[in-house]
Amino acid sequence: MVQLSILDLVRVRQGHTPRDALDDARDLAAHAETLGYRRFWVAEHHNMPGVASAATSVVIGHIAAGTTSIRIGAGGIMLPNHAPIVIAEQFGTLAQLFPGRIDLGLGRAPGTDQATMRALRRSLTNSDAFPQDVLELQAYFAEPQPGQAVQAVPAGGTDVPLWILGSSTYGAQLAAALGLPYGFASHFAPDLLGEALAIYRARFQPSQQRDRPYAVVGVNIIAADSDAEARRLATTQQMSFANMFRGARGLSQPPIDDIDDYWSPIEKAQAQRMLARSIVGSPETVGAGIAALVAETGADELMIVSDIFDRSARRRSFAIIAEVASSGYGRAAAA
Repeated sequence: MVQLSILDLVRVRQGHTPRDALDDARDLAAHAETLGYRRFWVAEHHNMPGVASAATSVVIGHIAAGTTSIRIGAGGIMLPNHAPIVIAEQFGTLAQLFPGRIDLGLGRAPGTDQATMRALRRSLTNSDAFPQDVLELQAYFAEPQPGQAVQAVPAGGTDVPLWILGSSTYGAQLAAALGLPYGFASHFAPDLLGEALAIYRARFQPSQQRDRPYAVVGVNIIAADSDAEARRLATTQQMSFANMFRGARGLSQPPIDDIDDYWSPIEKAQAQRMLARSIVGSPETVGAGIAALVAETGADELMIVSDIFDRSARRRSFAIIAEVASSGYGRAAAA
């Protein structure tokens, strides 16, 4: 059975605070742990009032402290924004505090706009050094060597597992060359999913971390007791995409009855392309959708985004997804 994991956006909801969002993420991770989810990841985003995970390593520590066994990680850290030694120090510290439970997914995009890039002291040319930065970071997590002048204390020897994340074939090629697990962001950029996975598997070179490919597919799944209710819950994410196209990245909004009253035809077309891989519906619909996606991609793991405004509806969504998977989603597809 395919592994199920969660990518949480740590969304700040209208009428709530960033502290509420951080505590919601921690509570959701504890809930996911009881449901059997494998990982719970958060991502680095900057200058977004509706996303509270900019200080990603701090957020991971907060979530890990509220759980006991589920793996907690970054999906991902935008490595060109940082010196590798700083990330090694942060995640080495997390690995010391929560041994055997920390993952580090790495991306090469800025995760923000150009003005914020300048505030981060980031240059577009930083991305050119991404492969070398990954290797440098990997070396900091290994056992220190005799005479090693620079160490990332306390990262040495923690061997924090690295992941390459992406939405194009670039990341697939790099993950394959380095022998690392690969995650594709088809929850917002689905166009190259099949091509990227094929390249990754065909070119994979075994490494100390992995002897065979391991592919994670990001997917939006919103589950409810009926198709109609799930479609209504999905309008929260659809409004967020429309707002992004308008340059208004605000707080998460409660669902509405008719999304066509909210977005323009152009915004609808743009959003539908980005959300084309989404699975939205009842347990039966979700089961069929998961089965079809796994059959098509051969995914080893699904990294699920369930961007729902209401806390209880969101918890219910993840419970339904876990129930469907445990009962055999393949039967749901065949029904």
